[in-house]
Amino acid sequence: MDESRNILRKIRQGVRYVGQSVRLMVGMPEYSTYLEHMKKAHPDRPAMSYPEFFRERQEARYGGKISRCC
Repeated sequence: MDESRNILRKIRQGVRYVGQSVRLMVGMPEYSTYLEHMKKAHPDRPAMSYPEFFRERQEARYGGKISRCC
């Protein structure tokens, strides 16, 4: 039973990594990664909502805007 749970956990983790890789390949970083970064690096600043994050990433990718914070 533990062996099958371990295999399922590894499959879920692999699917998550593939999804994250595809998002990065098309220039769309993961929102949860952004939230973790904001919590660790900029706890004093409010984080963008998902629609704001998505719009900012689209502008950065297609509008030529450079938006790195650090």
